[in-house]
Amino acid sequence: MALEAIMGLKSPYIMHLAIYRSQESPTDFSEEASFLKFGMDFDTIKKIIEAALLAADQPLSINDLSALFTDFSGEKSTEKSVPKKDTSENDLETPSRDTLKEVLSTLREECESRSIELKEVASGFQYQIRSEYAEYIQRLWIERPVRYSRALLETLAIIVYRQPITRGEIEEIRGVSVASSTIKTLRERRWIRVLGHRDVPGRPAIYGTTREFLNYFGLKTLDELPPLSNIRNLDSL
Repeated sequence: MALEAIMGLKSPYIMHLAIYRSQESPTDFSEEASFLKFGMDFDTIKKIIEAALLAADQPLSINDLSALFTDFSGEKSTEKSVPKKDTSENDLETPSRDTLKEVLSTLREECESRSIELKEVASGFQYQIRSEYAEYIQRLWIERPVRYSRALLETLAIIVYRQPITRGEIEEIRGVSVASSTIKTLRERRWIRVLGHRDVPGRPAIYGTTREFLNYFGLKTLDELPPLSNIRNLDSL
């Protein structure tokens, strides 16, 4: 079923683990020297990035990571802000975007034999538990995980694969009405949003998925979803 394909993409819990791992310093002097102009070597930059990713409660973009080295003013940085290249003292402490990408690639490789992985999602990068270990980690919590109704999951599945789509079109596919509470819950979860309004009488809202939906299910883009042709019985939902 479409809803099973969607829910299967996400392990029950995404964890930010406070684990510090032993690091090997660069042995190639030329490589290390190339980073000294920023006031710190590659290994130090890597440790700062790793610590930030472990501590963050949401994915971090390249701009977010760059701001760790540039924002000494105490002002809150926005995701879209790009560090300006100038000759200020602060700029000397700013690794390039290519350097940050290389750091992320190195951190991802270091996780290959571990139970955690560095995953790129729509809003940036985050550490998460590999799906094969999720069932064990969930035993750490006494509270039962949130469970959603089948109607809600079916509605979400239809929006995901048929967006942009109106509530009436969802009801036509399902063959039953869609409760207002279902749409409300999906919007409160920030999994769907109103993209606009159909140019027909009544101007019904058109729904589509959000960046938060991609983040929650560990996706970078909708292209990573299983093809619709591989999903059985979507029209019979």
